[in-house]
Amino acid sequence: MTHPYLAVGDTTVAQDTLLLVSDLVLRFGGVTAVDGLNMRVHPDEIISVIGPNGAGKTSAFNCISGFYRPNSGDIRFLGQSIIRRSPSRITQMGMARTFQNLRLFKEMSILDNVKTGAHSRMRQHWFDAFLHTPAFGKSERKCEEDSRFWLDFVGFRGDVDLYVTQLPYGEQRRVEIARALNTQPKVLLLDEPAAGLNHSEKRQLIDLIRRIRDLGISIILIEHDMGLVMDISERIIVLNYGKEIADGTPEQIRNDPLVIEAYLGASEEDK
Repeated sequence: MTHPYLAVGDTTVAQDTLLLVSDLVLRFGGVTAVDGLNMRVHPDEIISVIGPNGAGKTSAFNCISGFYRPNSGDIRFLGQSIIRRSPSRITQMGMARTFQNLRLFKEMSILDNVKTGAHSRMRQHWFDAFLHTPAFGKSERKCEEDSRFWLDFVGFRGDVDLYVTQLPYGEQRRVEIARALNTQPKVLLLDEPAAGLNHSEKRQLIDLIRRIRDLGISIILIEHDMGLVMDISERIIVLNYGKEIADGTPEQIRNDPLVIEAYLGASEEDK
C-alpha cells in the first residue's frame, strides 16, 4: 500500500522550531493551573512532560491544542500564533492529539473511527458528496486506503468492521493513535498513552512512538510511567504546581534535586 504520509522532507517542517510556547498562564478562578510555561519543540523530537498529579500537564496540552484559551502568553505553531484558533483549525495546520480518556466514536466501526481523522484534510465540495460524483468516489477511496494504512502501521490486525467498543482497551489505544496519524500531523500530542497497558503493550508502544518519530513527526507525551519516559524521551520537561522546574535529558532529570523533591518531597532534615 502506498505510504500516505507526506511531511518527511516538506520544507514547512525543516524549520528549527515547530512549536514555541512562551510565558503561558492559565487560571481557573483563583487557581493557577499553568504558571509561565515556556517550551520549544524541534523537528523529529520526542519530549515527555512529567510532574505530580495536578502539576498542570493536561491543562498545558489543552491550551496547546486549542481546547482552553490561556489568560496570557503565546503559542506559535509553524511560526503562527494559534491562541485564538479552534481545535479543528489547529488540527488542519498539522497538530494532532490523543486523550487520557479515550474519545472514540462508540457507535462507529474501527475503520470509520480512523476515517474521521482524514476529514480535517479532505477538500470535498457538497455538490460532489450529494451527487456521489467520480471526484467524491476517488476521495472516499483514498480516505479508506489511508485509514487502512495507519491501522496496519500501529499494529492493528483485527476486523476493521467491528465496533470499536468490541476491542480490548489496548487495541482501542492503537485505533486512537491511528486516527490521529490520519490527520497527517507534524506534531503529535499523546496524553498518557501507556495508561491501562500491560508490560508487553508498553514495549510495543515504545516501538510505535519511535517509528512515528522516524516519519518526521515530533512527539510530546504526558506520561506517569517513569520507566517508559526514561527509555523513550530525548528531552523531559518537568512541571510542578503549573511551573516548569526542569528541562533536560533523562540523565539530567534523573539526578535533578528539584525533580527528586517534587516527586518524593523534601525530608525533614532539608526543611
